[in-house]
Amino acid sequence: MDDLRSKLFYEQKNGYDLIDTAVRLEVERYAKEYMAFLNDSRTEREAVENAVRLAEERGFVPFVPGMELVPGMKVYKNNRGKALLLAVIGKRSLSEGSVIAGAHVDSPRLDLKQVTMYESDEMCYFKTHYYGGIKKYQWVTIPLELHGVVALKNGEVVKVTIGREPDEPKFVITDLLPHLAQDQMKKTMAEGITGEGLNILIGSTPYADDGKDRVKLAVMSLLNDLYGITEEDFLSAELTAVPAFDVCEIGLDRSLIGGYGHDDRVCAYAELKAIFDVEAPEKTCVCILADKEETGSDGVTGMQSAAFDCFMEDLCAAQGVEVRRCLEKSFCLSADVTNAFDPVYPEVSEKRSESKVNYGMAICKFTGARGKSGTSDASAEIVAYLRGLFEKAGVVWQMAELGKVDQGGGGTIAKFMANRNIDTIDAGVPVLSMHAPFEVVAKFDCYMTYKGVLAAYQDK
Repeated sequence: MDDLRSKLFYEQKNGYDLIDTAVRLEVERYAKEYMAFLNDSRTEREAVENAVRLAEERGFVPFVPGMELVPGMKVYKNNRGKALLLAVIGKRSLSEGSVIAGAHVDSPRLDLKQVTMYESDEMCYFKTHYYGGIKKYQWVTIPLELHGVVALKNGEVVKVTIGREPDEPKFVITDLLPHLAQDQMKKTMAEGITGEGLNILIGSTPYADDGKDRVKLAVMSLLNDLYGITEEDFLSAELTAVPAFDVCEIGLDRSLIGGYGHDDRVCAYAELKAIFDVEAPEKTCVCILADKEETGSDGVTGMQSAAFDCFMEDLCAAQGVEVRRCLEKSFCLSADVTNAFDPVYPEVSEKRSESKVNYGMAICKFTGARGKSGTSDASAEIVAYLRGLFEKAGVVWQMAELGKVDQGGGGTIAKFMANRNIDTIDAGVPVLSMHAPFEVVAKFDCYMTYKGVLAAYQDK
């Protein structure tokens, strides 16, 4: 009877029970490279800049419409410094379709408002507007860094990074002490810290004169000395406060990785590494690092823009292929994270359907909310295709669902790819504490997600 059960029942196994020492070493090597990438990629701009540098080191060249494309050629298109498209040209014509992996490189954060600096009671602050879905209370009393750019009227763009280096100052949003927080603690977690209350403390020493806003003047004077900017220049700036936490190993066994921005740079790196490692693919492989997913994928660098369509049209034009014929025969892995089952909060999960840490790449047939609203819901044939593909490639994987029915939900770029007539399915890394300033993933799942994307790229 045990043999019959083994034959007929579906049983998941912890990934470490399925690999040998050699694969464990590969997991560790991959994790080390990913941690370095994440540590240096605090914003979507930095992620794209680092990705371009790594791509060029591996032979990728800027794509120019009309250039001749031959099998094995490696090209990329930088979309305004905030999104990136890469391709390795395959042996087959694009009329037979392409293999696409798409992830996003933006993460929840605190953006500085355009009119941002103010002084109150001889303390100086930045006003912020949070970006993406956050729990506001998680962003107070933690060290913050400032990253971004200031665009000047003369066309010069000034890069700003403060707080990344150990000897640089950090910033913080203060909170009430428990002794005076009786009224605050009676509020819901959503109400206790407000969006307008996410004001970053940036200085307290007054300028040595008798005018008004002396602390603000002192801080602005420092910024002017460092970057040559004035307060008016904040009007054309994109500055972001992100957690000042270094990426690190978690647990006595060092099996987990903690850091800011796993969602979704953990999948972005997996597909980036995969397209670097693919060799002589049959079909053209495309890697998308998109922006704006956390706010709905709108804008010129989001997945709803025409940037991807233009890139594919130009690739197809080089081979005399209609882009719509290419897309209808293409396959896309929407490489985005999913929630990992957390034993501390089992009440929100349907344990049999949730992804688990150390069980491999998580496949989500659908996302959305409640009645599957806002999802493309991949077909049974696509799931079966991945089952066979991953079995052949030795990819450890699992099915995933985002919480109990009616508990909540979420979305990815999958539906925007599917709307282009591309067979698409979500697949990625399970995450603990998703959207928090410090998220946690398993090294094993990161590596298997890379292997899953690589298997799709190399499929014949």
